[in-house]
Formats: sequence, structure tokens, C-alpha cells
Amino acid sequence: MMNTQRWMVALLPLLLAACSQKSGEIEGVKSFENKGGDHQEGRVSYTQTPPAGGAHNPSWQNCGVYDQPLYNEYAVHSLEHGAVWISYQPTLASEQVTQLKQLAEGRTHTLVSPHEGQDSPVVVTAWNKQLAVKDASDPRIKTFLVKYEQGGEAPEIGASCSGAYNGTV
Repeated sequence: MMNTQRWMVALLPLLLAACSQKSGEIEGVKSFENKGGDHQEGRVSYTQTPPAGGAHNPSWQNCGVYDQPLYNEYAVHSLEHGAVWISYQPTLASEQVTQLKQLAEGRTHTLVSPHEGQDSPVVVTAWNKQLAVKDASDPRIKTFLVKYEQGGEAPEIGASCSGAYNGTV
């Protein structure tokens, strides 16, 4: 009986932590309330860095892997189409950048690029959702991709993520 009680006492904090998190939520994901459909030419000021929605260019960024920073306005339009944007600090170690690029392989609605000015080494962004992590090997990145690529709150899920803008900053 004594061993069973010890086991239950050791397990209780884990069970309480699991129950306190809402089902299906990824630890650390921040939520925002941006509306879709607001097309604007030129530069747009955003509240989040990188942005997680809002006004954006009428053209979307072609999904894929980029070695140069992207214009926020085009990338946000891709988010509206259900894309996930994996951005990283330009100083991130090359091995970690390679890991992020590998995560995007075979995905039709994913962007990978460096992003100037973000606070965390890696930030994963979907429309109205964002996760900041310290390391490219964090398993939450893949979980976020699975959950939000062509899912979540994106206003135009299923819209194209190719055949538009391919430039970089």
C-alpha cells in the first residue's frame, strides 16, 4: 500500500497539469484577434513581430524556404491563406536553420525565412496564433505546423500559396 501511495503522490502534479491545459492547446501559443480581407499597398505597421495577421498586400508570398527576410505584408497574406511562417533570427546557428528548413519539406503552405527584430530565436506564426521558442529542435514547432497549416483561424484556408510574389527584402 505504501508504494501505491507514493506513486499516486508522484503522479498527481502531472495529472493536474494535464487537466489544467485545454485539450489540443500547445503550451506557449499566444492568440490575437486580427480580421482578414484588408488589402493595402505599401508598408503596414503591425502589433506583433513577426505579424500574426491584419492588413496586408493584395499579393501573397509564395510559400517555400527563403534565405533572406520577407516583407511582412506579403507573408501576412499567405497566413490568411492558411500558411504557417517559421521565422528565425538572422544570427541563428546554421544547424538550427537546416532543422527548420527540413520541417518545411513537402509542405504546401509553409514559409521559412530569417526575420529582423524578433525577440526569440525562432517564432512560428499562423493567422492569430504565434509560438516563440529558443531552439529549432523544440517539438512544439512540428505540433504547431500540424495543427495550423491549413487549419486554425485563417480566413481563407485552401487558397493558393504559390503563383504570386517571390521576392525578398
